[in-house]
Amino acid sequence: MKSIKIVSIMLLWILLAQQSWAQELFNYAEPASNMPAKSIGIRLTNNILDEQHLGRTTYQLLPEIMWGVSKKLMLHADGVMSNSTPPFRIVGAGVYAKYRFLSNDIVHRHFRMAAFARLGINNGHLHYQEIETNGMNSGAELGLIATQLLHKQAISLSLSYEKITDNANQNKIHDGFAHQALNCSFSTGRLILPKKYTSYRQTNMNLMLEMLGQYQPDVRLYYLDIAPSLQFIINSQTRIDMGYRKQIAGTMERMATNGLMIRVEHLLFNVL
Repeated sequence: MKSIKIVSIMLLWILLAQQSWAQELFNYAEPASNMPAKSIGIRLTNNILDEQHLGRTTYQLLPEIMWGVSKKLMLHADGVMSNSTPPFRIVGAGVYAKYRFLSNDIVHRHFRMAAFARLGINNGHLHYQEIETNGMNSGAELGLIATQLLHKQAISLSLSYEKITDNANQNKIHDGFAHQALNCSFSTGRLILPKKYTSYRQTNMNLMLEMLGQYQPDVRLYYLDIAPSLQFIINSQTRIDMGYRKQIAGTMERMATNGLMIRVEHLLFNVL
C-alpha cells in the first residue's frame, strides 16, 4: 500500500508540472538559475519542526547573506540558530556556492545546468540518522542542478552527494550511523497571480510542489518527503515563502518528519 501511495503522489506531481506556469524560485531546492549579478540578498528562514518522539516543537532560524558575483556565480553565507538543545543559541554556520556552467537560451525557453557546493559546521548533539549539512551536521555537499523552462512551465532536478564528520564540542557520530548520503529533489511551480502582467511592481503569487529524498547506501536507510508551498514576490524584490514539508515514506530516525517553513528574502540590486 505504501508503494502505491508514493506512485500516486508522483503521478499527481507530474500532472501538475505539465499544467503549471513556470516559476524558478523554488522554496526547498535551488534552481540552476542564479540571482542577478552585482546584487546582495538578505534571507531569514524559519523552520518550525514537530519532534513527535520527544513531544516538543523545535525552532530553527537561518539568517543568510547572498551575493550575486556574476551571472554565473552566486555565493551564500549563513548561520544556524536553534533550541533543539535548550536554550536557543547559535549551533552552526555554512557557506554555499553555485556556478551555472550551461545555458541554452532562446525566446520563451531555456535549459540550464549548475554545479553547487556547501560546507557546514555545527556544534549540536547528533541524535538522528538523517544527514543535513545545512543546519544539523558538519560536513560537505556537492551536487548538480538541471532546470528546464518551456514557455510557462519549469521543472527542476537536483542530485547531490553529502559527506559528514563529527560535530564540534565532542559531538560524535553514533556507531552504526551513516557518514554519507545521496540526495535528490524534483521541483515545479505554478503562477497563480497576476493573470496578466502590466508592471514589474505587481505582486506574484506562486504555488510550488516539491519532492525531496535521501538515501544512505552504507546503512540502506531512506526518506521521501512532499513539500507544497506558497510564494509571494513583491515589487520584484521582496520574497515571502510559506511551506509545509511532510514525510510520505522512510526508514530512518529524523528530528522531524513534518514541519513548517516561513522565509523572508529581500534583494538589493546593483550594489556592487
